[in-house]
Amino acid sequence: MDPDFLPDAVDLDRPNVARIYDWALGGTANWAIDRQYGEQAVQAFPLAKALARGNRDFLGRAVRYCVAQGITQFLDLGSGIPTAGNVHEVAEDLVDDSRCVYVDNEPVAVAHGRILLDEEGDPGRHAVLHADLRDAHEVWTAALATGVLDPDRPICLLSVAVLHFLPDVTGVREAIRDYRTLLAPGSAYVLSHATETGVEGDELAQIRRLVKLSERSSSPAVSRSLDEIAAFFGNFDVVDPGIVPVGEWRPEPGAAPVPLASVVGGVGRKPGGRK
Repeated sequence: MDPDFLPDAVDLDRPNVARIYDWALGGTANWAIDRQYGEQAVQAFPLAKALARGNRDFLGRAVRYCVAQGITQFLDLGSGIPTAGNVHEVAEDLVDDSRCVYVDNEPVAVAHGRILLDEEGDPGRHAVLHADLRDAHEVWTAALATGVLDPDRPICLLSVAVLHFLPDVTGVREAIRDYRTLLAPGSAYVLSHATETGVEGDELAQIRRLVKLSERSSSPAVSRSLDEIAAFFGNFDVVDPGIVPVGEWRPEPGAAPVPLASVVGGVGRKPGGRK
């Protein structure tokens, strides 16, 4: 069954990254064209669903790390369609006053995000923006206009599993640089990204097939080297264990390993604040 609502501007002629990711995580905010693409993606990269889950788990661990460092405000770029383990849900398990602004340019993601927050009935602490993350100053202005975020306090900026759908020619590097500049000292930046660096054998062949297949979607993927990914952190201090496969970033004790190297993640801190 397809979802029983259709937000304005939804493109059903091509599969959409946010809706495919929702499908991979077992969500229901996707259409037949997204599920068809997802099945083909799994054929090209059999561990695609496991990697999606590993990436989602990395997001949760990174958020918990930031909360432990005293950061309770979040700006989630390319947040996707809400599913279990949203940023604000993870944070609220630890603190009562966390705040989050979600940003996405996919109408389904935005519509579902607003429905979720309306159902939770806690206006003022969280918000969802329909915007393009590459418009850094516009996004920043709109995020502050919600009244959710205090720009004078540290904020955790997140771009999890999204930048590999934005080639450099789109201005994404300049946008992330601008966000870093706008953040208060002591803020954090959480990033995960696809790469071929350090990937070998069958996994390398699979990720290349997946990148090729993505050319049929609304957001073709790009694979950056580890050095190119590290450059997104600018002068931020990347915390231990560095930029590593997402399953290796501070795994929970006893957690099953995620034996994949093709998506890496890391967390950086802006100098001048609490370490």
